[in-house]
Amino acid sequence: MDLRYSDLAGLRQALDSGMVSAEELAQDYLAAISRDTHGAMLAVNPEVTLAQARAAQALIDAGQADRLTGLPVAHKDIFVTQQWPTTAGSKILQGYQSPFDAEVVTRLGQAGMVTLGKASCDEFAMGSANQHCAYGPCSNPWDASRIPGGSSGGSAAAVAAGLAPAATGTDTGGSVRQPAAMCGITGIKPTYGRISRWGLVAYASSLDQAGPMARTAQDCAWLLTAMAGFDPKDATSLEQPTEDFSRLFDQPTASATESAPLAGLRMGLPEQYFGPGLAPQVRQVIDQAIAQLERLGGRVVPVDLPRTELSIPSYYVIAPAEASSNLSRFDGVRYGHRTDQAQDLETLYRRSRTEGFGLEVQRRILIGTFVLSHGYYDAYYLQAQKVRRLIAQDFDRAFEQCDLILGPVSPTAAWPQADVKTQDPLSEYLADVYTLGASLAGLPAMSVPCGFVQAGSRLPVGLQIIGPRFQEARMLAVAHAYQLSTDWHYQTPERES
Repeated sequence: MDLRYSDLAGLRQALDSGMVSAEELAQDYLAAISRDTHGAMLAVNPEVTLAQARAAQALIDAGQADRLTGLPVAHKDIFVTQQWPTTAGSKILQGYQSPFDAEVVTRLGQAGMVTLGKASCDEFAMGSANQHCAYGPCSNPWDASRIPGGSSGGSAAAVAAGLAPAATGTDTGGSVRQPAAMCGITGIKPTYGRISRWGLVAYASSLDQAGPMARTAQDCAWLLTAMAGFDPKDATSLEQPTEDFSRLFDQPTASATESAPLAGLRMGLPEQYFGPGLAPQVRQVIDQAIAQLERLGGRVVPVDLPRTELSIPSYYVIAPAEASSNLSRFDGVRYGHRTDQAQDLETLYRRSRTEGFGLEVQRRILIGTFVLSHGYYDAYYLQAQKVRRLIAQDFDRAFEQCDLILGPVSPTAAWPQADVKTQDPLSEYLADVYTLGASLAGLPAMSVPCGFVQAGSRLPVGLQIIGPRFQEARMLAVAHAYQLSTDWHYQTPERES
């Protein structure tokens, strides 16, 4: 058995039984990363990784290991790290070394995890394809000619390709869920404020949220338990009690039985998620997944999310507006790239930013600056915030009728990389139609592998589960029950070849 494709529970068992040491496990993953052809990883530091592994093994040998001790993890290159460079996928931060670790990195380190390195991402997390990284595009391990999804595509590709058993990602408008779906792994965006944003290079501050990506719902529950919690350093962090997010796995619903673990679960299906924009093959896979959940005892309830289409214009006003403000700090003066062709301060700013930022980042900064400018703030930004509140209210009304909302993550499976270069940018933005609503409302949402479509190659599809605020444990328990009855999450690209 190739341990690189195991889930965290399998690796835990292997470490505790002495089948493999933490250092040997880390070496296996580092060797795989050195052979990678997908562009999933941007930076490694084997000396630091192996030192962490040896420290973890000492805890295991002393009988002091927690469930994550010695397990490897890759971090999206949007989290700052002391021992690895942090670029946010941008030339403007090329070679930047942070003086501190992001809170997410610190917490997983305190849980005993071993950092493998930094995973590729769209520049400043702006994108749905992971083709906008300044250091080269990332490809999908299931079909190297296709995208892995974005912006956390490097994290998703690393897990799918067996380069890491788990990875961190960030989700602003769907950037954990969409690449997880397209690479056939599990990923969850928790309630906004659940996980500290301290040390996360900001894109859109009112939307950015970190989340775990791994092979199974159980893996994600373990990771989320370590990652979540109040952080006084983050003004957006919520003071919620700590909890074990796997605590409901044995009884996901109050009426659960052995033959019907989801008995009593009301599953909301919004008609807006199943309209003509959804590819027929994807629709068929999602329908089959919902049918399986019904066999486990769940009951389908029609719900209405009437402002689903408005989530796209609302998001693409709010997010660029916040990005234009957040990215103003990259000016060529304090850190990052500085042009060597400037004779005055204004030229220094302009040339440094033009040389350092990619086209997609420049596009979003310009959009954001425009909608915040005098005369347009009320017409665009303020209106978008009002629509955002209405979208959140739509979800609140829907959850009065159901416990969870189900649907697709993306209208299609992973599209060809060549399309990103030729299509209008708006086409990429439209691919987020099913994920943006939960982000704007600050709700927890996740992607669960649920099947494949044939499009010249076998491509994964993800089922999206959206829950009310702070219901991550229930969502993960439902996903776990589904995964106990299916094996989509254990199918890997390596086993296809």
